[in-house]
Amino acid sequence: MMRISELQNKTVINLLDGKNIGNIIDLNIDEQGKTVDLIVEKRKFFISFFSNKKEISVKWEQINKIGEDVILVNIEY
Repeated sequence: MMRISELQNKTVINLLDGKNIGNIIDLNIDEQGKTVDLIVEKRKFFISFFSNKKEISVKWEQINKIGEDVILVNIEY
């Protein structure tokens, strides 16, 4: 079992390009208590070049691996 605070300390890395997307700031949970997606605060690089949104939603199915220090995801921009 893992706490939300433990997830927030991990860096989210995209496996498709190896870039650091940012850090988790929140979770979306459905009515049954299952985690639907992670809300990631984007690094300034992503905000300025790809969009003006400061957050990105990572679906639970897009998570490849949750490691000790990082969360590896597969996201296409």
